[in-house]
Amino acid sequence: MLERVRNSEGPGSAVCVSAWPPARSEEAVAALADAFYDYPVMRYIIGEAGEDYERRLRLLIGLFVAGRLLRGNPILAIEDAGRAVAVATMTPSGEQIEPPELVAIRAALWQELGGGAKSRSEELIAIWERLAVPGPQYHLNMLGVRRSHAGRGLGRALLDAVHEMSRRDATSEGVSLSTEDPKNVLLYQHCGYKVTSHERVSDDLETWIMFREDDP
Repeated sequence: MLERVRNSEGPGSAVCVSAWPPARSEEAVAALADAFYDYPVMRYIIGEAGEDYERRLRLLIGLFVAGRLLRGNPILAIEDAGRAVAVATMTPSGEQIEPPELVAIRAALWQELGGGAKSRSEELIAIWERLAVPGPQYHLNMLGVRRSHAGRGLGRALLDAVHEMSRRDATSEGVSLSTEDPKNVLLYQHCGYKVTSHERVSDDLETWIMFREDDP
């Protein structure tokens, strides 16, 4: 799939959003690790890691990306100068099977990051599952833009592409997501999302569940 989506920077400008090949998954991981460097969820799950934080962050995001790839879920990206600079991962409408390979990858990750990280991750996932929007939908797992490319409309271009994928899928009614950054709530509302749930996870972390119905 190859989409051309208008860039919000200015009239007539456009960026190319494309399906990202599994063989280049490490580039997607690197872009997301840069984008989510200070994201509250990553800091919460990883915990105090000192100088080892960046390595642990790459491992954690590597698990998230592997989960999408092993299930055959789509990953979209925007490329600049031969590398991924903006990436979106999603879960499409329909049943999701747990691949055996993913179980082993996850076990190895928690062995590396420790029991505390595992417990915090499981607690957060349980909250997301409890607050999940009902009905057939696409779920936007991660959308990140490298800090060097922030403010260029790349995130909106990816978001528009995800909306279009859901709209074209007769089994989907819209797109759901969670955000743990309060500044993102207004941004997603501007893109047509509504808050369906909000919950405080810890003193330093809260989560908003949001949903956008497909355009007619």
